[in-house]
Amino acid sequence: MTDTIFALSSGAPPAGIGVIRISGPQAGVALQALAGILPAARRARLALLTDPRDGAMLDRALILWFPGPGTVTGEDLAELHCHGGRAVIAAVEDVLGMLPGLRRAEPGEFTRRAFANGRMDLNAVEGLSDLLAAETQQQRRAALLMAEGHFSRHIDRWRRAVLELSALTEAALDFSDEDDVPDDGIEAQIGANIGTLVEDVAVIVSAPSAERLRDGVRVVLAGPPNAGKSTLLNRLVGRDAAIVSDIAGTTRDRIEVPAALNGIAFLFTDTAGLRADAGDAIEAIGMDRARLALEAADIVIWLGEAGDMPRDDALLVAAQCDRRTEDRRPGLHLSALTGEGMEALVKALLEHAARLLPGEGDYALHHRQREGVAQLYRHMLAAAQARDLLIVAEELRQARNAIDALTGQASTEDMLDRLFAGFCIGK
Repeated sequence: MTDTIFALSSGAPPAGIGVIRISGPQAGVALQALAGILPAARRARLALLTDPRDGAMLDRALILWFPGPGTVTGEDLAELHCHGGRAVIAAVEDVLGMLPGLRRAEPGEFTRRAFANGRMDLNAVEGLSDLLAAETQQQRRAALLMAEGHFSRHIDRWRRAVLELSALTEAALDFSDEDDVPDDGIEAQIGANIGTLVEDVAVIVSAPSAERLRDGVRVVLAGPPNAGKSTLLNRLVGRDAAIVSDIAGTTRDRIEVPAALNGIAFLFTDTAGLRADAGDAIEAIGMDRARLALEAADIVIWLGEAGDMPRDDALLVAAQCDRRTEDRRPGLHLSALTGEGMEALVKALLEHAARLLPGEGDYALHHRQREGVAQLYRHMLAAAQARDLLIVAEELRQARNAIDALTGQASTEDMLDRLFAGFCIGK
């Protein structure tokens, strides 16, 4: 028998209201034990909560009853909307904890039950996780789209299309067994439908990365020693995050600082100055780490000579323009000290980031989702290129498996454990 779980699902007390959620087969019994009644389904009712052990008053609260399976968890569900003081919440939870068959929920257990009971698929779960962790408006919008099932509905269309293609392929194979010659019309239809699906999946393969959206667009500031990298970093993030000195080689290691510009999350990285010969072993290690950071960067701000740019797509910056009366260097001229040119640099960063992040109305994919879509694409492409219907049928079967993995129908327990462990208790 499944345990009945309970937890505070609203913010930590003290608060105006504290919502305690109860889910499982004993939810109705627990509600009656505290309130003395089971209200009409999905109708809020004011009730006096008491301790069934001695009749002591706990709180006067709104109570709601949601009979399963049409609930967020797929089980019987009750909610107690109490006053949000610490003593009130603690008293109600203490009583719930002593009722037979009830226990406190583990992190993410409500959501896991929703997943297990088919109320959410794995993509909606990941979207909810991102929504709870969202710190920028762009993160919120993309996470909400995922949590509301936009990507899942796309996958459902793929599933229906693959099932129809599998049925057509099996029909063509049966027809071939009977008459030795496959029906050309069916084969042409199969090929055309596979081609359409390949094009549709290919668009989603290139969807933006949720990790980049969550962790921030990685911007690396690089150049020779004393080029002004640390001063520029401090100006971009709005605080003294890096030590600034006229001594060459002050920055010996990478310094990573998260910041939001115009609602977009960035991760700025200051690096050791790059030059031909390192002064000592520590500086050499710092330069090696700087080169690794350049390889992983989404955007590079280069403060050196144009001919030494490490990447063709780097933003060339002629920094410290306040120190030069006549400066003909190529690139964006700016001074991190006076602020000259900073607005243009921020604009360039935002334009670059816009090409890497989801636009309005788009969602972003996690690594697991991108791998799943890529696997589906490979099987559909192989089916499109195959000339033998038996191979087409097998590739379509593998495509169905890839779709099941995307929705969580073929997920491993350890992966699910890691995902749900990151949720708060009340979710």
